[in-house]
Amino acid sequence: MSIDLIAQCVETEPGGGNWVVPGLGSPCPNAIPTAVPFLRITPDARAGAMGDAGIAMSADANSMHLNTAKLTEVESDFSMSATYSPWLRNLGLDDVYLAYLSGFKKIDDLQSFAFSLRFFSLGDIQFTNENREPIGVGSPSEFEMALGFARKLGENFSVGLNGKFIYSNLASGQTVDGIPIEPGVAGAADLSLFWRLPLETSDLSVGLTLSNLGSKISYTGLTNDFLPANLGLGAAWEFDMDEYNSITFALDLNKLMVPTPQHPGDSLYDSAPRNGIPDYREKSFFEGTFGSFADAPGGFEEELREWAISFGVEYWYDKQFALRAGYFHENKNKGNRKYFTAGLGLKYNVFGINMSYLVSTNKTAQQSNPLDKTLRFSLLFDFGALADGSSL
Repeated sequence: MSIDLIAQCVETEPGGGNWVVPGLGSPCPNAIPTAVPFLRITPDARAGAMGDAGIAMSADANSMHLNTAKLTEVESDFSMSATYSPWLRNLGLDDVYLAYLSGFKKIDDLQSFAFSLRFFSLGDIQFTNENREPIGVGSPSEFEMALGFARKLGENFSVGLNGKFIYSNLASGQTVDGIPIEPGVAGAADLSLFWRLPLETSDLSVGLTLSNLGSKISYTGLTNDFLPANLGLGAAWEFDMDEYNSITFALDLNKLMVPTPQHPGDSLYDSAPRNGIPDYREKSFFEGTFGSFADAPGGFEEELREWAISFGVEYWYDKQFALRAGYFHENKNKGNRKYFTAGLGLKYNVFGINMSYLVSTNKTAQQSNPLDKTLRFSLLFDFGALADGSSL
């Protein structure tokens, strides 16, 4: 959300914290900006087919993004997955994409080790100066390398921890107002919990994740931007209908733990106007992260609007063929992402494939989803089964 759009809003009562759009009276749009937003893109086609839900779903080789703690529940010994997600394909771009490689190695019945590599290419970009004159072509890109560990703390309770390195090269070698642009570097961690309650004909699972908790990132050395730290809560209920058929319902809630932008004119916007940097951007990691649950200008009502909802359903036949569908909803004043998803999965011995398709329900040109009408694939390989003598 740009400062210009926020500046159009007015406060209904001085000091009341209720900001509205003039002439409409509706709440002021106030999405939360972060650096390296690619860290919050769901990288695998299974969760991508379920409205991005999956914090408490059964584990697979892609579980590290959503909840590493689940990896103590895997039956396989060693598995990997690779996913390719075209980005902005509707605009005719073929060099913007997200690639994701992940996997796990089970150490014993209590512990698992995980790893992942995420690469986001923004394609070739023509840089221009303040007079819009060409000054060169760049190929901005970002990547994340992560290692994870999961351990059981009880028969049905597990904890997971990830450490990650983040590198963002958006305009290295360029200058803005005489200030050289450098690659941004940051470190972060994820903490996750997973609890499963076995029932007679079903399993109820609950998960919690705190992701991207780490240092702020800078491209100029003058200002530091927050990583997309996130709180995720998830639940999944799997029902075994008979020997061959099962169905799972999943629900996730997600909230960015990043300071909410304040409105120009508010006393909390900039107490030191001469530096030109709003106060909410200058908060420390701890102040910004843990204060993000009570800093929205619109109070508790606006805080509730900052939660995004994902719902998905997954049907398996004989654990070999899956059908999936889901829906993602984000408040119109907090990003306005809304889309349906669908997909299927096939599994045969050591090999599996997941596919997903997304249809945006927000048809405004400015807010259409970059993955709208895009087909994504994830390939999974169960090397543990191969070692046991299985074959294609």
